[in-house]
Amino acid sequence: MPVTCEQADRVMILRLTGEIDHHRAKELMIGMDRYIDTYLPRELTVDLSGVTFMDSSGIAVLLRAYRRVRELEGSLRVAGTPAQAAKVLHAAGLSRMIPFD
Repeated sequence: MPVTCEQADRVMILRLTGEIDHHRAKELMIGMDRYIDTYLPRELTVDLSGVTFMDSSGIAVLLRAYRRVRELEGSLRVAGTPAQAAKVLHAAGLSRMIPFD
C-alpha cells in the first residue's frame, strides 16, 4: 500500500512509501484524497521517511494535499523528508508554503 494512515481527533498522519514519480502520482493522490475525505483532518502530516525517490510529481502530490486540507481550514506539514526529496521540494519553493521537518 503506497499510502497508509493514522488518525485520531481529526489529526492525521499519511505515510508515503517508495518512489513518487509520474507513474505513481495519480495513485498516491487518489489514496490521499480517500483518507482526507473520510477523516476530514484539521492537522495533516505527510510522512516521507519511506520515500526512496521523488521527482517533480511529488510537488503536485503535496500541493494537492495542501489544497484539500486548506479547504477544510486545516494545516499541513511534511515530516521525514529524505535529502533527495528535500532538494526537489525546496527548489520548487514549497518550503515557503508548507513546513518541512
